[in-house]
Amino acid sequence: MKRDVFTGVSDDVREIRHFHLFCGLGGGAKGFNRATPRVGNLVGKFRCIGGIDINAPAIRDFERFASVKGTVLDLFDRDQYFDFHGTEPPSSWREATPADIQAAAGNERPHIVFLSAPCKGFSGLLSENRSRTAKYQALNRLTLRGVWLMMEAFDNDPPELIVFENVPRIANRGRPLLDQIGQLLRTYGYAVAETTHDCGELGGLAQSRKRFLLVARHIERVPPFLYEPDKKRLQNVGSVLGRMPLPGDATGGPLHRIPALQWKTWVRLAFVEAGSDWRSLNRFTVQDGHLRDYLIAPEYRGGYLGVHHWHDNCGTVQGQSLPSNGAFSIADPRFAAGGEYGQLGVRDWNESTGTVTGQRSPIQGSFSVADPRMPDSSKRQNGIYRVIAWNKQAGSVTGANHVAGAAMSIADPRGSGFAGKYTTTPYDAPAGTVISGSTTGTGAFSVADPRPGNIPKKGDHYLTGGHYGIVQWDKPCGAIAGAAGHDNGRWSVADPRLQLPAAEDRLVARIIAEDGTWHRPFTTLELAALQSLIDPEEYLELDGLSDSNWRERIGNAVPPDAATAIANVMGTTLLLAWSGETFILSAAPIWVQPVAIALALP
Repeated sequence: MKRDVFTGVSDDVREIRHFHLFCGLGGGAKGFNRATPRVGNLVGKFRCIGGIDINAPAIRDFERFASVKGTVLDLFDRDQYFDFHGTEPPSSWREATPADIQAAAGNERPHIVFLSAPCKGFSGLLSENRSRTAKYQALNRLTLRGVWLMMEAFDNDPPELIVFENVPRIANRGRPLLDQIGQLLRTYGYAVAETTHDCGELGGLAQSRKRFLLVARHIERVPPFLYEPDKKRLQNVGSVLGRMPLPGDATGGPLHRIPALQWKTWVRLAFVEAGSDWRSLNRFTVQDGHLRDYLIAPEYRGGYLGVHHWHDNCGTVQGQSLPSNGAFSIADPRFAAGGEYGQLGVRDWNESTGTVTGQRSPIQGSFSVADPRMPDSSKRQNGIYRVIAWNKQAGSVTGANHVAGAAMSIADPRGSGFAGKYTTTPYDAPAGTVISGSTTGTGAFSVADPRPGNIPKKGDHYLTGGHYGIVQWDKPCGAIAGAAGHDNGRWSVADPRLQLPAAEDRLVARIIAEDGTWHRPFTTLELAALQSLIDPEEYLELDGLSDSNWRERIGNAVPPDAATAIANVMGTTLLLAWSGETFILSAAPIWVQPVAIALALP
């Protein structure tokens, strides 16, 4: 007994025992254990008495989640075993019996039995043809056999409530089996209802998870109706993932790592629109196996020319902290490109200028203006630096007789000959007249020589220093000097490794998608959090070392939060029955009604 401190009335705590067939890692059992139904001063306390599954690692996980011993047991009959495995069972194998079910329940009687039978044969992920093969038909028949074994095990003292959960497609692909299961349960005195529900809405999850639910109520033992759980609003994915460390963070453990995908899968993910699927890839044009309108190029390594965000930490400050060899630049929000410090800034004619400072040259601030009053150059008399065409008239000859003072220059077409100052002669053309003042500034005494590779380097200190030189990948490097820098010798290398992966190469990549986000798969830990197996801040370890096995067990699990919602309404129904009530006023839909209303009465 537990006394309520406000009313002084003692709570009458009633134990509600639950048992799980095909229990998996125990998500349903964990959710049932957390349920706390109440009717008046009657309070339900759920306790798991066991679970059965063929997968030994899943049972070890079950024992941690459900806090009770689990049982590894194959529920196939011999024919199903042969059809599924394609071979006879080993000599040590035997068919499970009702006594094995009783032993797995600790020889206790459950009030509620929860079954989540294998669903691969009914899943829409499996083609219709494959679902009809002997292997998957054997797996499908296991659903009926599991119910029969359970009913036979507790024949003398049947459970009050039975819940059978599966994929929605079982209602179509497994219709003959469902009809047999319903008939079997009715034979044992149960009222049966088939419904579908969204685990996300029942548990308030950040995922939509449609499931089939068959609920059976023992009419004699449980007269009250069984009502559906209340529905909750779905969360968004970010409300869960935002509370978790970034993928790869050591605090998340081995389950919080990004899986290595094929390179082509990463590229496809990057081009899938958020909220869509592979069909959004149809909008792209592919020519010769390549995207026509996009180019994917690798980034430089080591933060080459990297720019830090204003709010981020800087990396290690090195001796050679240059923009070209690391992330040694910063995005400074205080620099107003068009403001007071906008170097070479030009103000619009219609806007105000910045503060007038002592530094007033164009390269020190926004001290230029786009003046619309500037007349056309052809109408100006003082054409500063203006060059007059050969066939045009000159402007007025003024006292400012230099090129910076007026239009005192001319485009002389005769400059290709003797007077061609700074002219460069093509290699295959004759030179101009050789005169006594034969310097580069007084005539055409330069040549475009195509033979620079034959220029002697001996004695040329600048050339022999190899400034900005690049060493070939298959060549040795020169002696390492104490002042080795990229601009004073051959200290760069043509690295052929900087290339995109092959299509089938498996790796962890970060490709920023068109919407500016990283399109990536969920980590295993994130899937567990979305399934409500853990809180986002929790640490989780599962049995084994295989991500694929972990993800399969997590995907097969019943979300605990949804299971808690189901257990609460079932517990309420049991408390009503145990208290002698046969009716409760509720606006919620009724899950399981008797064949006739009269059967709901004592």
